[in-house]
Amino acid sequence: MSDPDGPLPAPARTLVRSPYSDGEWHRLHPLTPLLRGGLTLLVIIGLIVANLRERLVEFLFPAFTDLPPGAIPPDPVDFLFANNLLLIAGGAALVVLIVLLVLFRLSWRFHMLRIGDDDVEVRSGVLFRTHRRAPLDRVQGVNLTRPMIARLLGLAKLEVVGAGLDANVKLEYLSGKDAEAIRGDILRLASGRRLAAGTATAAERSSLARQAAAAVGSGLQGLVDGEDLSDAEPESIVRIPLGRLVASRVLSGSTLFLIALVVGIVVAASLSTLWLLFTVVPMFLAFGAYYLRSIARGLRYSIAPTSDGVRVTFGLFTTVSEIVPPGRVHAIEVRQPLMWRPFGWWTVSVNRLSGRSSTDTSTDQFAAVLPIGTRDDVERVLAILAPALTGGEWTGVFRDGILGPVDDDPYMTTPPRARWLRPFSWRRNGVLLTDEALLMRRGWVWRSLSILPLARLQSVGVQQGPLARAFGAATLTGHVIAGTVQTSVGALDRDEVVRVFERTARASVMAASTDRSHRWAG
Repeated sequence: MSDPDGPLPAPARTLVRSPYSDGEWHRLHPLTPLLRGGLTLLVIIGLIVANLRERLVEFLFPAFTDLPPGAIPPDPVDFLFANNLLLIAGGAALVVLIVLLVLFRLSWRFHMLRIGDDDVEVRSGVLFRTHRRAPLDRVQGVNLTRPMIARLLGLAKLEVVGAGLDANVKLEYLSGKDAEAIRGDILRLASGRRLAAGTATAAERSSLARQAAAAVGSGLQGLVDGEDLSDAEPESIVRIPLGRLVASRVLSGSTLFLIALVVGIVVAASLSTLWLLFTVVPMFLAFGAYYLRSIARGLRYSIAPTSDGVRVTFGLFTTVSEIVPPGRVHAIEVRQPLMWRPFGWWTVSVNRLSGRSSTDTSTDQFAAVLPIGTRDDVERVLAILAPALTGGEWTGVFRDGILGPVDDDPYMTTPPRARWLRPFSWRRNGVLLTDEALLMRRGWVWRSLSILPLARLQSVGVQQGPLARAFGAATLTGHVIAGTVQTSVGALDRDEVVRVFERTARASVMAASTDRSHRWAG
């Protein structure tokens, strides 16, 4: 279907792998209404079944329902039978079902997407129309998600991550192959690479029934054979053994809270037990769900470099595949919880634009790019997340930053007069400015190292409270995209902080002026 204002210039065809990437308006997969609205029908049916469960048990298992009159409470079905309204109720239910199907169908017909040279657009809504546009030069990444039910139907959804609050454009749903192809096309266009004209033609669109049948067949076959991403993703550079994954969740901070909770229960059980049923049991169920969810999320973890950025895949039941293009990582943190230290395990997280609203709790799931790994794993992950770091800078990252401090420590640390402000961590508390990044080291119990690329640094600040002022200390803060990475270090020498502040300001301006990673193919 063409836009009444005329189609956009068609993107180049040589590198286009999807028929959707031709500058024209296209509808999404015909099974989309089933996933977006059809699940609502399943919920309604479930509520009906739950409310009529006695009637169903009586009908299916009459031998077990030979009860005296009045033992089974009356339900709406009794009223319909008694007043001969069964046909009327059935007709009304049929009318409601038809109306819902028509609404789902109309919603699908009015939900369209267009991929042009400069942006991705989505139109939706029947009565209240919505038109969303994501400029390709502001794309921060493209996430591909395969929920469990969608995988059974061979479908997936794409989320084009924008550069603003609630700026993402969602494409729900597409066939698995189309979703992969569209993601590749969007990233190629976002990289600054124009898709030059060629002889490739778009695949003919088959009937809706054939598209649906092909998607379901592909989904079922994918569950048997596994997902084939060999043409789009090289082998993962990190493998997380199941034993290590489970142990990392057991040896986490939440386990300490769980142990404290158990101790509290033992003490309180001698006084009262009634409140345990309403408070403690749900807590245990929540902890169990958390452990299972976190373990299932890491079972299919992989991370690998691609031509369009770093590709991170995770999730057993709902599979999420995210590509972070070059230049979209604003901060990196390597962190080691206390109970992981004997095993030499670390976790790596990043700050990046997510395009979601501040109330979206799913934002944090994209922060950890390495849930758990050894030093070798961390080295491989940092090499693809921060490829601009030179050989000399890696010494400041690993030997002096992650594992340090050493005798010839190059970091600026807490001066003797202010050590009481950091009584345990004053030796690890430090800052180091390199040619490409500002490194911030902190923590004695929970060790961490933050890497702030200078080209992504928005500003740098110096803060000094009354206590710090009395001891000539100050805090240095790097301002980047908000996230889980800590970007400040306190209790440093005030004069040294001012000098690092001035050097960092000049270096970040120079790095930003020469950076071209936002258009990585240009």
